[in-house]
Amino acid sequence: MTTAVHHSENAFSLARRARGAVRRVPVWTWRLLMRSVRSRERTRFNSEPITEVDYVHDINYLGDNVRAHHLDVLTPAAPAVDSPEGRAGNQKSFPVYVYFHGGGWTSGDKSALTKYCANQALGGMVVVNVNYRQPPRFHMGHVLRDANAALAWVSANIGQYGGDPECVILGGDSAGGQIAALLTATIFRPELAAHYSLKPAVPGKHLKGLVQHCSVVDFSVFFKSGFVLSLNFVRMLLPSAGKARGWMQSAFSTGPGMERLRAAAGFVSPIEWLDGRFPPVFVTTSERDFFYEANVNFIKRLQQDAVPVDMLIYSWANANTEHTWQQDYRYPESQEVYRRLRAFVRNVSQQPVDHDPAP
Repeated sequence: MTTAVHHSENAFSLARRARGAVRRVPVWTWRLLMRSVRSRERTRFNSEPITEVDYVHDINYLGDNVRAHHLDVLTPAAPAVDSPEGRAGNQKSFPVYVYFHGGGWTSGDKSALTKYCANQALGGMVVVNVNYRQPPRFHMGHVLRDANAALAWVSANIGQYGGDPECVILGGDSAGGQIAALLTATIFRPELAAHYSLKPAVPGKHLKGLVQHCSVVDFSVFFKSGFVLSLNFVRMLLPSAGKARGWMQSAFSTGPGMERLRAAAGFVSPIEWLDGRFPPVFVTTSERDFFYEANVNFIKRLQQDAVPVDMLIYSWANANTEHTWQQDYRYPESQEVYRRLRAFVRNVSQQPVDHDPAP
């Protein structure tokens, strides 16, 4: 599929240009790039709002009035109660799609994904759009605790919005995809949950699927020469704070230290925790994606573990498929993602579980 649709420059397009001057984009540069495009992306991605969806914004899932702990719930607009559709629909529960935004962990906000989430709600699902605390102030343990707390809120409350708490699909783009995949791993791999002192909020049998858009699912790519993002993106995710953080970064700079960093990265790299208990996965990526190799590796591992995997992979010829293009609804390639995602959710939500995958 090819198209002549012009695509505006996003943060990763800027990062690609920065490679000429900076071999590995450092964390601070990435944050500046994101800040420079954040308001434009929020406006561009959310133009022409969808009216056939009901929106409930900024629910505080931890009750602490912190924006990082807010989520939105988007549902298909309810038909009139006195209509045949309304009477028939009163007893229907929708599958629940819980989504984590990207932004290199350090940036981003759920507000930029409102139109993306609304497009999925149109497909017959309740969508939960989640914020979370962000590095470098916080580390992956905090991020996963927030994501797990959002799932706990979903389990306890989503029925009030027409969602089925026993039919949950997790998803995300870029760093948000990594969060969704690693959270999935904590549900099926108790040793990983123990590493983060996490008690999974939902049993494995209620998790029906996982959606990955250009996700950071294999951290081995960070250690390859010439990769666009610096290793400080890995370091900042590890449990450390204050003075300890500076010490830890220097401790990982030597030869033996680099091996320690590789080992530590295994606890944030979802590919290291795959096994046959994972639910079906839908992966979208392209050759223009910075994490294309990571996604291809992830697909191969899923296939090796006999996990059902659906994929949509675009070639370099598709100019509209830069990293996380899925957020921009105007692209034909994005619309194809939405069609395939809706079909994936319909399929997995109707598929009976033939075993209990809970730990």
